[in-house]
Amino acid sequence: MSLDVFICEQAWLARDPEFDGRFFVAVRTTGIYCRCVCPVRLPYRRNVEFMPSAAAAELAGYRPCLRCRPETAPFCPAWKGSLTIVERAARLIREEGALDGREATVEALAARVGVGGRHLSRLFRRHLGASPLQVAKTARVQRAKRLLTETDLSMTDIAFQCGFGSLRRFHAVFQEVYRRPPSAIRRTFSVRKAG
Repeated sequence: MSLDVFICEQAWLARDPEFDGRFFVAVRTTGIYCRCVCPVRLPYRRNVEFMPSAAAAELAGYRPCLRCRPETAPFCPAWKGSLTIVERAARLIREEGALDGREATVEALAARVGVGGRHLSRLFRRHLGASPLQVAKTARVQRAKRLLTETDLSMTDIAFQCGFGSLRRFHAVFQEVYRRPPSAIRRTFSVRKAG
């Protein structure tokens, strides 16, 4: 990736937060790279080179500044901190059904994203206000509602395809969330399609 040196230089001199994470400032004399918003005294321009990413700076032999922590700059997954872990786990729940089935556990999901089960539950409560199991339940019900309204699959097929352990559990959870049985949702949408 090529950088416009003039733009980088202007953003660095102005410590423009709009460019934070879009390029990095590497200082040859110290061997350190920074974010363009780093509050340290500006080095001489002749000692500076601009890098397109933190990885490029490290590959060139520079180490991250301990003050501005460039490895956590915006547009970098580490910048989002623990939210990155929650987003990844929630994506695994929604897209892969990571908590569907009897063998699927929060501990197994947590291991996939590199944390402990209790810590993952704490992070979910902090960022989403719900536990991983509650998020999984919501995801299953949403998948089931979509299949009810868009397909002619049987209730049993929908229940198992959406990760419910039994037809009875499917009906109970659906009733709890929508305050009506799945068959009522299907009838409502069947009438709309016919009309």
